[in-house]
Amino acid sequence: MASRQGCFLLAALLISCRLIAEPPGMMTLVRADRLLDPRTGNVVSPAAVLIEADKVREVGAPDKVQAPAGARVIDLGKATLLPGLIDAHAHLFLNVIVPPEAEQDRHYNGLFVPDLLLAVVESPTKRAFVAAQNAREDLESGITSVRILGHSGVDGDTELRDAINAGRIPGPRILAAGRKLVARGTGYVRNLNPALGEVILQQEFLLLDGSADRARQAVRQNVFQNVDVIKVTVEEDVTVAELAAVAEEAHRHHLKVAVHAPDMTSIQTAIDAGVDSIEHGNDATDGQLRQMRDKGIFLDLTPTFYDGGYVRFAKPVVVVAADPDRAARTVRNNRKYEELVRRVLKSGVKFAMGTDMCWFVPGKTCGEVTAATFVNLQKAGMPALDVIRAVTSNGAEMLGWADRIGTIEPGKLADLVAVVADPVADITELERVRFVMKGGQVVRNDISD
Repeated sequence: MASRQGCFLLAALLISCRLIAEPPGMMTLVRADRLLDPRTGNVVSPAAVLIEADKVREVGAPDKVQAPAGARVIDLGKATLLPGLIDAHAHLFLNVIVPPEAEQDRHYNGLFVPDLLLAVVESPTKRAFVAAQNAREDLESGITSVRILGHSGVDGDTELRDAINAGRIPGPRILAAGRKLVARGTGYVRNLNPALGEVILQQEFLLLDGSADRARQAVRQNVFQNVDVIKVTVEEDVTVAELAAVAEEAHRHHLKVAVHAPDMTSIQTAIDAGVDSIEHGNDATDGQLRQMRDKGIFLDLTPTFYDGGYVRFAKPVVVVAADPDRAARTVRNNRKYEELVRRVLKSGVKFAMGTDMCWFVPGKTCGEVTAATFVNLQKAGMPALDVIRAVTSNGAEMLGWADRIGTIEPGKLADLVAVVADPVADITELERVRFVMKGGQVVRNDISD
């Protein structure tokens, strides 16, 4: 274990040094057979992208976009270029190993089942190393931007973001939420030793108490930590007035509000309060989707457990007994999620995608598990181009970064990935990213030198 951590730290240092060492203002020309604009669906073929320092300068046909003298040229041959991928809902400071079902059933503790409890009670330093590894693995899989929505302790995600931005360690661009805002009666940390429960609450959450003033104060506490977004978990014990105060205070500080709202009641509370995105939204009605569309509220789809996701996470770790009831539940849940996807596409509501990634799967990196989760949306009935939009241009708009990332255009950050085949024809190409560039710096190139 020690040697593995040492190798990881050395690799992180070497990559960081390489990124810093490249001269400012360096020009790079990237050529490929195809370039997909996810927003329009248009393809440039063949394609060339001229990059100056960390931004795209020109995009077009190779005979129109020429490399100036001294520029580095990267020829990706028959590959398809895409914007860097975005995971809009992740928890990189968790590294959950699914326990046996008997343990979960016998030690049930609301939403904080034993695996989550084990993750959040570990040393903050240990969690920081885990998050740094997850961040590096995400980046190497082509995920160049991640929104971390809680469970990072008091300041883990903001410090990870700042370390990456400073070039100390490799990782994606991070939007950090700091601590989640929750009501004390929430489903988290129930039935614990009271002393332990209070410590976990203070470490992972900021408490709402029903008053608008307390809601505003919680937002300000996160503002003090220099967060990028406010995350709220809404159940029946959070009122519209309370959540509206959160939204008003967050917007006053130019921050968006993302709300965990899976059921109809919490979704309606979030809509009425005027938040910016609804996370999960699994039970949204057609009427609620229309309201979200009309108010410009994003739906952040998280098909993490679609198609038996729980078993895929658990099977490499524990023996999962054959269970006809679970198989039947999987079929029912698949049909329900497929119906949601159909209604979302029909409604015209803005949507993006997050993975809720917090899982450890032996033999796979965090990035590999994340990319495989992206593919679930296509399995659930979403056309491949719409899936690509969800994790590129739509995701950038939801994050408030549409002027920086999400498409390959002049003036935007040079976050590029490449796959060998056409991802619109085969969405699983997103699981096989072969080239990654973040801010003009090559992170990975398995296609050419």
